[in-house]
Amino acid sequence: MPGVAPIYSRFPPRRCFMDWIVGAIGAAVVILLSSLKVDKEYQRGVVYRFGRIKGIRGPGLYWIIPLIEQRTPIDLRTKTVDIESQETITADSVTVRVNAVLYYRVLDPVKAINNIENYEFAVYQAAMTTLRNVVGQNALDDILKNRDKINHQIQEIVDEITEPWGILIERVEMKDVEIPQSMQRAMAQEAEAIREKRARLIKASAEKEAAQMLQEASQIIASNPLALELRRLQTLTEIGAENNTTTIVLIPSELVTLAKQITEKTQKELQEFPQWEKKV
Repeated sequence: MPGVAPIYSRFPPRRCFMDWIVGAIGAAVVILLSSLKVDKEYQRGVVYRFGRIKGIRGPGLYWIIPLIEQRTPIDLRTKTVDIESQETITADSVTVRVNAVLYYRVLDPVKAINNIENYEFAVYQAAMTTLRNVVGQNALDDILKNRDKINHQIQEIVDEITEPWGILIERVEMKDVEIPQSMQRAMAQEAEAIREKRARLIKASAEKEAAQMLQEASQIIASNPLALELRRLQTLTEIGAENNTTTIVLIPSELVTLAKQITEKTQKELQEFPQWEKKV
């Protein structure tokens, strides 16, 4: 038609070809850049090629084949799992509630991805079940006194379960053990009774030792009357040091000894002559 330019004259074939080339190069650059992966020092990338395991990459910068290889990142740092409070019955039929904290980390990223669907959820469930079972196999006193032993036992069991998943259980710690109020009162009464028993035994032992020492002292004083006089003087010194108004009357020890001898002689004569006792 006159006055209408042909279409190919508006869009020259060479210019369309160049635009296509530029677009293709740009798409290739985008694909190549998206295939570059960076893993941090505590990360590893499990690479699959057509669905088959190819290996572990990282840390740092690496490249995977676009549309052929896929990467799944794994965190190798130690993770903390807070196990919620579990209600269980101990071996001595006491209902308790216990909670714990679990520390674990991934040793083998390939096993953690291929052998278990969700290793984090699986570790939590294994730890929660094991905590309930181990507490149920021990008495309440053992749970309260031997926590380290129970923690180690739980760690060994959970570590054995998670070993095929490439997971290492580093530590298990029970945080709190809740017991019923009635059991708390009973335990408090038991502890009070034990302490009272201990106090009475200590007091009785002290009285026994004091009696033995007093007996030895009396034997020493009986064998030497001067010792009694020295003890009397020492007592006077202690009383005088208190600045009190106590009036003390001293009786000679010879008078005491004489009265003792007269009493002994009188008793002896009364035993020899019983008729005198009737007259008296």
